[in-house]
Amino acid sequence: MSKPSSIIVLAGATGRLGRRITADLLERGANVRAIVRPGSPPDKVDELQKLGATPIAIDYTDSAKLSNACRGADCVVSALAGLRNVIVDAQTMLLNAAIDAKVPRFIPSDYCIDYTKLAPGNNRNLDVRREFQQRLDKAPIAATSILSGMFADLLTGQAPVVLFEKKKVMHWGNADQLMDFTTMDDTARFTAEAALDPVTPRFLRVAGDQVSARGLAAVATEITGEQFKLLRPGGLVAFNVIIKVMRTLMPAKEDLYPPWQGMQYLRDMLSGEAKLEPLDNRRYSHIKWTTVQEVLAEHLKRKQME
Repeated sequence: MSKPSSIIVLAGATGRLGRRITADLLERGANVRAIVRPGSPPDKVDELQKLGATPIAIDYTDSAKLSNACRGADCVVSALAGLRNVIVDAQTMLLNAAIDAKVPRFIPSDYCIDYTKLAPGNNRNLDVRREFQQRLDKAPIAATSILSGMFADLLTGQAPVVLFEKKKVMHWGNADQLMDFTTMDDTARFTAEAALDPVTPRFLRVAGDQVSARGLAAVATEITGEQFKLLRPGGLVAFNVIIKVMRTLMPAKEDLYPPWQGMQYLRDMLSGEAKLEPLDNRRYSHIKWTTVQEVLAEHLKRKQME
């Protein structure tokens, strides 16, 4: 389906997801122009060059250089991470450059749960994605958002859900509510395929695995051989109150992922409101999706080797 000569412009290539997308695009024969900010860490820029990408240092306020970088491209892919000044402002500059350069397709930086189903005002980081989506939908360019749930990689420590030391799985509300998880590697693979696919729908929804809190406890029990139990501090109403208190006491408005932001995301997963369905996992049939059990088992293996 892809062409060896496809030219893909990738913004946010020095990030964890962006670097993976870059590698997957190059593996599939694409010509990757990696837009990096002036002053990006030299080691990360060098890594992109060693992979085979062409790094282009551009300030996002320089519309002429952005447009020039996009000329002749088949698709512009954004893997930018940040607050409104990045997801709305910088991405809008990137979008305008793609339109000016007559690029046929644009993939925004979503890679999250289905924010289109959520009410505005309840999740700051998803609200800015919705704001950009509204701009993108009015633009004269074909767009595809990739929704992939929570990165399963976060279950190995960053997300306070599977508490290995305490042999607990913490949740709020219904222990049987399925949640969507996809590894960064799988998200990158799917994004690369979509970028090289000449015709894609407005939204593509994927989940490497769908597991409830009760299911996570069963998985952790199986891979460790020790009994993991559920820890339910309260229902979703109580969780909402705690989120509001945390945001009031520790607003950290300039932080991308303050504690209350992660709690908002987990709440929206546990509520089931942002559930991904129907799934498009089979669109690129050769992708083998990584399960939560595989992620946790690999994490445990690494810990045992330390």
